[in-house]
Amino acid sequence: MSSNIRIMRICQHCGNEFTARTTVTKYCGDVCAKRAYKDRERADKVESSHRETVQTLSLPIAELKVKEFLTVPQLARLINCSRRTAYRFIQEGKIKSVNLGQRKTLVKRSELDKLFE
Repeated sequence: MSSNIRIMRICQHCGNEFTARTTVTKYCGDVCAKRAYKDRERADKVESSHRETVQTLSLPIAELKVKEFLTVPQLARLINCSRRTAYRFIQEGKIKSVNLGQRKTLVKRSELDKLFE
């Protein structure tokens, strides 16, 4: 089935005007079609890599949300502040904690939840 249709279109890749023989033609030629395909594939790979990175970064936070007892560095990561700020909250009495040794301070998850109520 041949067509005698001639439609002036604009290439979606290079932006040049061309004469299309069908109503669904998007590109002015094979070269632009291949380049557009390569650009789409590259964008998909970048998006996939970005999603993987975000998932990897958010995984530790998800694990911290289910723990009942948190160390000070974990507390700082969970509330998105520095360790020093977390220690200051403990020192000021805003967050109750328990010292299990000279280098081990634990905070109960319920105490952290009380801070935000």
